[in-house]
Amino acid sequence: MMKSKNTISITFLFLLVFSMMGARCKKDTEETPKPPVTPEVIDVTAYLSYNDGSSKFQKQDWTFSEISENGKSTIVVDAETQFQEIDGFGYTLTGGSAMLLKGMSDVKRSVLLNELFGTQDNQIGVSYLRISIGASDLDSYTFSYNDLPPGETDVDMTQFSLAPDQDFLIPVLKEILAINPSIKILGSPWSPPVWMKTNNATKGGELKEEFYQAYANYFVKYVQEMAQNGIIIDAITIQNEPLHPGNNPSLYMPALAQANFIKTALGPTFEANGIKTKIILYDHNADKTEYPISILDDPEAKKYVNGSGFHLYGGDINNLSKVHNAHPDRSLYFTEQWIGAPGNFGEDLVWHTNNLIIGATRNWCRNVLEWNLASDPNLGPHTEGGCTECLGALTIDNDDITRNPAYYIIAHASKFVRPGSVRLDSNVPSNLNNVAFSTPDGKTVVVVINNADSEQEFNMQVDGKLITSKLASKAVATYVYTPEAK
Repeated sequence: MMKSKNTISITFLFLLVFSMMGARCKKDTEETPKPPVTPEVIDVTAYLSYNDGSSKFQKQDWTFSEISENGKSTIVVDAETQFQEIDGFGYTLTGGSAMLLKGMSDVKRSVLLNELFGTQDNQIGVSYLRISIGASDLDSYTFSYNDLPPGETDVDMTQFSLAPDQDFLIPVLKEILAINPSIKILGSPWSPPVWMKTNNATKGGELKEEFYQAYANYFVKYVQEMAQNGIIIDAITIQNEPLHPGNNPSLYMPALAQANFIKTALGPTFEANGIKTKIILYDHNADKTEYPISILDDPEAKKYVNGSGFHLYGGDINNLSKVHNAHPDRSLYFTEQWIGAPGNFGEDLVWHTNNLIIGATRNWCRNVLEWNLASDPNLGPHTEGGCTECLGALTIDNDDITRNPAYYIIAHASKFVRPGSVRLDSNVPSNLNNVAFSTPDGKTVVVVINNADSEQEFNMQVDGKLITSKLASKAVATYVYTPEAK
């Protein structure tokens, strides 16, 4: 039977529409390509120093995104495993440093002190200072606070006077305290008054046992009178470098003598006068850990002692953990390390970062202090027989300032690792020495140095997030991770 023309047309139209609908349905059911996943941007800021000095603690414009690969060396920060609390990072403010600062114009000095001790964008936030009790070898002359004519004594400290420090040190400290009222200050003597010593001289000699009580009174008077000037002394060491009597000024004080002085005079006298200033013993090199351990082994001395102080002109920084392991209930402090003139930025950056910023803190130190804050272009002032090659963190030439290696080394920690921070556990992959901290405001700070001879790309895992970074050979970076607000 023949179909009509109209029937064929309708059938064709139906088939065409059905075919188009089928094609459309097929297209709709096909998988639509997904847009590429954008990695989550992680709030990490980096400050970088290159070994060649082309970058010196400069903020980088790097962007960090979370990654999933884990094939590279990875620094893993474990926020659950915590160690010592941090008191701060800084320098020794010698009498000579204070003199140079006071020699600047008021405006320039104010700008510089705010740069050093402030915590804003272009400031490095120094949070700990060491000062000398009496003269150090980086004063222009030797003195104590109770100098007397030959043959005279003053066991009750009736003639004690801070006058030698009223021109420079005390005024500068007051300016610093106006910027950072909570800065911690450690006082260290280089020598007692000479009338207390066996040789009646500023250099060498020993403290006469008959003047133990007088010297304890001297410490009490110092703490009290500094407080009257608005300067709180957080801690004192008993003697700078007690095994090095060749400096000027200096004193030889073996461990047994220091233990006897603490338990028979200084400790009881601090207690009787309500002095809360911490007592820190030793204050010398890492090669003689038996010195502080032997004193801490004496319970009558230990009960007055907060901890032990160290330098690193001898020994290995890892030796400090021996003292911690022997007496884990007492603190450790890193109180001094010099940089010899003229300085070498790359070499100094590597050595001091590895041994002090990372090494000292990984070995339980609550602070790290460089020696010293400032010197003039001729590496002065200093006493006759004092250090002639000590390069300050700053060279001050009237109002002209040169920032030397120690300035940047300390800045890598002081700006972000604020007092009250806590050291965190972190592994150390090959040639990637590092130390990590949790700060009071919830940030994680990681200081990393690439000790390899070539650039390294590596991962860093913080707060469960994995990022990647690159560091040139012998470069140092401070990474600051800010967690997302919850």
